[in-house]
Amino acid sequence: MTGMTDAGEALHTPCSGPSVWRGGDLANLDEWILRFSSRQLAEIDSALREARRRDLTLLKLTAADFPLPTLAGELRRIAQVLEHGRGFALVKGLRVEQLGEPAASTVFWGLGQYLGRPVPQNAAGHVLGHVRDTGRTLTDPATRGYQTRVALPFHTDGADLLALLCLRTPRTGGRTSLVSSAALHNAVLDLRPDLAKRLYRTYYFDRRQEHPPEEPPYADAPLAARPGGALSMRYNRCYLESAQRFPQVPRLEPADLELFDLMDEVAGSPESRLDIDLEAGDLLLLNTHTIMHARSEFEDHDQPELKRHLLRLWMALPHRPRSDGARDGVAPRDVIRPRNAASQAETNPRRLPT
Repeated sequence: MTGMTDAGEALHTPCSGPSVWRGGDLANLDEWILRFSSRQLAEIDSALREARRRDLTLLKLTAADFPLPTLAGELRRIAQVLEHGRGFALVKGLRVEQLGEPAASTVFWGLGQYLGRPVPQNAAGHVLGHVRDTGRTLTDPATRGYQTRVALPFHTDGADLLALLCLRTPRTGGRTSLVSSAALHNAVLDLRPDLAKRLYRTYYFDRRQEHPPEEPPYADAPLAARPGGALSMRYNRCYLESAQRFPQVPRLEPADLELFDLMDEVAGSPESRLDIDLEAGDLLLLNTHTIMHARSEFEDHDQPELKRHLLRLWMALPHRPRSDGARDGVAPRDVIRPRNAASQAETNPRRLPT
């Protein structure tokens, strides 16, 4: 592996601050769990009515079209926690069963407008994602994690912020786990200082066929960077290893695999990770620079209308300098040809639901 980055003092200085936490310390606390009040839910209902009155396409809906006079301040506070605090928040209580999927999608999009700028999640340019099992496996180079029910190891996503709204839960399994990237960084530094420098090397990630024809099918980036002193972590072992199928990509060295093994072991330990069983109406928000997430395998319901279903937004932080490793999602291809009318309707709705 080539491309050693001069990480300077970062190789010897542990991360500090509220982004460094251990799941074992948070498991019995509720400071990271928020709940929409009845007044806030009424405000969301009012914003939904106003959005419908304006009769805009969902992609054109802005915060101004989804007015939240008092809740906007709370969302700004949450945004500060995501960017400068522990890096995640769980907000409970959205009445998704009463809203139904189309209206819940509008509410989810409207709330997201107060947190960041939605960015594409795939090469087709879809910005409102649907997380559900499609029967694919991760061994298929075209498969992405949100399309399968198999367990997903700890990883980061391709945008600054990740938002998930749970509409329906599976029959069993599907537990979400979070880990502090800064705490993981410190553990590597403490346990294997000889491997810590490899966090700052350039690695190659498989783009899983989500790239423009004129660009390479892999992307290069270090696992860790500290622009301005704040840690930004990028990790997806599945994509790191599947990028080895390209002959142009330098071969992973034994020490690289040792590093990956150590990261996976620390992240998956009960002391490090925070386990969350998402319920219908839960809104999970993550800063992908400072939080890694995983999901256990799940068994779904037989009835299609009961199957596990989450809505997903990837968002960019407008104020984050692009030179600081900001993540803008997947670059869309020039021509978008939906496979069928149903996929077009669910990902690019023409009008807000009534």
